[in-house]
Amino acid sequence: MVNELAGAGRHWVLGITGASGSVYGVRLAEVLLQSGFTVHLVVSNAGWRVLKEEMGVDASNREAELDRFFGGRTGRLVYHPVADIGASIASGSFRAEGMIVAPCSMGTLSAIAHGSSDNLMTRAADVMLKEGRPLVLVPRETPLHAIHLENMLKLSRLGVKLVPAMPAFYQRPQTLDDLVNFLAGKVLDTIGIEHNLFKRWGEET
Repeated sequence: MVNELAGAGRHWVLGITGASGSVYGVRLAEVLLQSGFTVHLVVSNAGWRVLKEEMGVDASNREAELDRFFGGRTGRLVYHPVADIGASIASGSFRAEGMIVAPCSMGTLSAIAHGSSDNLMTRAADVMLKEGRPLVLVPRETPLHAIHLENMLKLSRLGVKLVPAMPAFYQRPQTLDDLVNFLAGKVLDTIGIEHNLFKRWGEET
């Protein structure tokens, strides 16, 4: 795994929080890396817990686990601890293409909506807002109450793209991977990255 800042190229920031659905963030990282991007990964403390519960990740051996999931791909992975508020992606002068948070907990969404930048995840998102760069959040919670909805509306009015983790069935998914790929593909559509993760409506079989 790459620990130093990657050289010239296109950089995307990817956050994984403690909401259920950590597989979405993992799949997006896989696709972005395979497409040759540099991915700056930030995982919240709760995100590591969910990765353990949902995907069997050994959170006590994070470097090795990141190698296991993402090693050997075309792009480069740069892992930033969530407490490292002085990381490159905390500054607007660092030229990232944008940021995805997948899945995005309601706590992280609320912090972003209210400009609370007390860790690297929320600071990096704040940078995207102030610099006018793409910010995509994949909220995963149900049911939703009024505060959740108000925070989402506030972010939407600021230009943040919200892609809720809602599966679709018109492509007739056969496996869990099909459902994961659909959501990951919708996120990539939002930021204009080509993929072939699912069959689009109207495409021939």
